[in-house]
Formats: sequence, C-alpha cells, structure tokens
Amino acid sequence: MKTAKDNIFNNIPAIIPEELFESLVERETLKIERIVSCGHNTPIGEWYDQSLDEWVLLLQGEAILAYEDGTKVKLQVGDYFLIPANTRHRVEWTQPEAKTIWLAIHFVAS
Repeated sequence: MKTAKDNIFNNIPAIIPEELFESLVERETLKIERIVSCGHNTPIGEWYDQSLDEWVLLLQGEAILAYEDGTKVKLQVGDYFLIPANTRHRVEWTQPEAKTIWLAIHFVAS
C-alpha cells in the first residue's frame, strides 16, 4: 500500500462559498473526511440522515449541531461527538468569522 503524508490544515481555500467536504480515506464501511465550514449551516428543513455512525472531532472553530427532536449540541475546539446512524441532524451554526475544521469518521458499529 502506498502511503502519503499530508496535513489536515493544508490546502484550505481562502474563500469557501459552500461547505467543503474532502474524503481522506474511504472503504466499504469506513469513510474519514475533512469538513471545512465558514458560517455555513444546513438549510432549514433539511436533515442529514446517514446509514453509518459518524464520529466528529472539532479541530478548529465552533459549531452547533441540532437534532430533529430539538436537542442542540455546542462544539468547541477539541470536542468530539458520536452521531448514531439514522439520527436526523443538521449543522445549525458555524463560526462566521473563522474557518471551522471537522474530522468526521463514518463507520459501521459492531
């Protein structure tokens, strides 16, 4: 297997018109991605509803996740959170004046 060194903070565009999703590793039951937000949120009335569990780590910035039941979770640098598969959620808010960088790991729980 060929390996390559990179840095999670490299190659981030200065202007991000839409939330940036970049797959770092992808297998049948595993996906690791970098997400970069800058004041982005999920449009009102739209929900993520994924078939895999998602573990997220906030590397930079701040964000608020919202669940369909009204629960909200504020995330700051270093916070991590597990979103179980098939749990409807959305990004309600990300810091508008700075980039928010997420590490998201999508996987099948055993």
